Amino acid sequence: MALPLRRRLPVLPLLLLAAGGLRAAERSGGSSSAMEELATEKEAEESHRQDSVSLLTFILLLTLTILTIWLFKHRRVRFLHETGLAMIYGLIVGVILRYGTPSTSGHDKPFSCSQEDRPFTTLLVNVSGKFFEYTLKGEISPGKIHNVEQNDMLRKVTFDPEVFFNILLPPIIFHAGYSLKKRHFFRNLGSILAYAFLGTAVSCFIIGNLMYGVVKLMKLVGQLSDKFYYTDCLLFGAIISATDPVTVLAIFNELHADVDLYALLFGESVLNDAVAIVLSSSIVAYQPTGENTHAFDAAAFFKSVGVFLGIFSGSFMMGAVTGVVTALVTKFTKLHCFPLLETALFFLMSWSTFLLAEACGFTGVVAVLFCGITQAHYTYNNLSVESRSRTKQLFEVLHFLAENFIFSYMGLALFTFQKHIFSPVFIIGAFIAIFLGRAAHIYPLSFLLNLGRRHKISWNFQHMMMFSGLRGAMAFALAIRDTATYSHQMMFSTTLLIVFFTVWIVGGGTTPMLSWLNIRICVDSYKSALDGPDSERRNRTKQESAWLFRLWYSFDHNYLKPILTHSGPPLTTTLPSWCGLLARCLTSPQVYDNQEQLREEDSDFILNDGDLTVTYGDTTITANGSSGPHTATTSLDGRRTKSRSEEALECDLGAADHEVTSRGTRLVFPLEDNA
Repeated sequence: MALPLRRRLPVLPLLLLAAGGLRAAERSGGSSSAMEELATEKEAEESHRQDSVSLLTFILLLTLTILTIWLFKHRRVRFLHETGLAMIYGLIVGVILRYGTPSTSGHDKPFSCSQEDRPFTTLLVNVSGKFFEYTLKGEISPGKIHNVEQNDMLRKVTFDPEVFFNILLPPIIFHAGYSLKKRHFFRNLGSILAYAFLGTAVSCFIIGNLMYGVVKLMKLVGQLSDKFYYTDCLLFGAIISATDPVTVLAIFNELHADVDLYALLFGESVLNDAVAIVLSSSIVAYQPTGENTHAFDAAAFFKSVGVFLGIFSGSFMMGAVTGVVTALVTKFTKLHCFPLLETALFFLMSWSTFLLAEACGFTGVVAVLFCGITQAHYTYNNLSVESRSRTKQLFEVLHFLAENFIFSYMGLALFTFQKHIFSPVFIIGAFIAIFLGRAAHIYPLSFLLNLGRRHKISWNFQHMMMFSGLRGAMAFALAIRDTATYSHQMMFSTTLLIVFFTVWIVGGGTTPMLSWLNIRICVDSYKSALDGPDSERRNRTKQESAWLFRLWYSFDHNYLKPILTHSGPPLTTTLPSWCGLLARCLTSPQVYDNQEQLREEDSDFILNDGDLTVTYGDTTITANGSSGPHTATTSLDGRRTKSRSEEALECDLGAADHEVTSRGTRLVFPLEDNA
């Protein structure tokens, strides 16, 4: 067959292994060889320059985004979030690169080459006696052989999908786990797990089946030009079920919206991403036996369920173990004397969790998420004060840059991606399917959860959760990871449009929706925090916590915390007397040196009695009876004496740090947050 031969080396087709023999006979002499070497050096220099320009383009995009974000915050603009802004800038740059930069490749020349049975990952091409190495980028259909991208700049700004998974996603997911507000997360743990696991599965199958009907309709009306299987529809359902309400959560945080609603949305989105990626891996692993490999097969279905459970549990264990190992290393070494080394080790151990899980066949997203939760719960307590601040700020900055980079690239990809397939029927069907899938996900589960919840999920909360089902970075990364086939290319193009719509339209309508649904957007009065006996408030909190979590907390507080951190009760008081030697070896000296238990400062999960303070001028009222210079102290503790673990648990679950400043008065006290 006749294939085009491009004269520029960077765009030679990969099948030209036989080209060298014919062209070598046409060239001879030392002068021509010197000219070729000079041309090769110039092309290498030009390629290096284009690499620098492509990276500079994204850096300038992020810089412009940051400056505009500052302007929006200064002007209190809330109709457009920073991620939507990054997408707009990406679109503008994509238009400029697509239509404003000239083609840089040479003309084509037909050439016949031999056929191979399979593609090779690496080819050595003999050109005039010199061998050049080329790597496989993907398949090009015969109908598009003349439409191969001829603009070198557009090729440079098109990143390998693995860049998103191995470099950009880990800091985003780790930050979600590391900055998790554990008090409200665990208070709503049952509901979050139901939404994340059961809800995502329901949404996946509803969207998948509806889209299969859309595909059948497209086939009837003649708008389907290639194969689109039922498993492809299920894969699209898994991809598009990954929610990313980053815009909504940012506005919630800025407006101080209801903490339980925030916890439900944040917790669902964090675990939902992990479930969606494992679910997509399970669907890919679905391989029925027999001639029709896309028909339903019970054995293959249960195998996929086993793959889902195996991948998720294995990834969870790998992330938790890595976090525990890091905690032990930071506890039993003196790395805290060298904050730079301590921070570097923390960073590398956290990032390596993702790569280790991927290398072992598990899912790095799940592993790095639970690694972040474990690091925040244990390792954080062992870090020096400087390292605590460094790690928090480091991952916060990496999360911000990576997330905005991805959204900028989304806007760019709309014009630079060469395999877009836009089908109006498929796009409209996808929007209807995700709406119905989200509705079937939220409302029935909320009804069932309210049967057992003390604080019900109200209708306005359910409507807000329904409205907040944005799609973002995870859906984009899952869709762009495989665009080799016709169906996957159509799925990627549709996913891109869905992300655009949800971020711009749904994200921009968050503030009006909060007002329309009458959801509180300010911190409630602190009067309820001081009304009634303190024991009554703590008893209400005890009733809110799940018995399974209380059982786990007792074990964690008495044994795991003292073993892995410098906090918690000494093991000599919790372990049997015959374990005295082991208890003394594993208990940190800091526990013996300090009469008071060390407090976790990483989140509002732990709140001791000393944290209940009311300060006005030079007068401070605290709950632990302590006093200081120029401080008048009043004890608020009138409860009966309880065991250490029981009292600590009630303090942990019954309080969260809320701060209100008014007329020179600074108040820090626990609030009872009612859904």
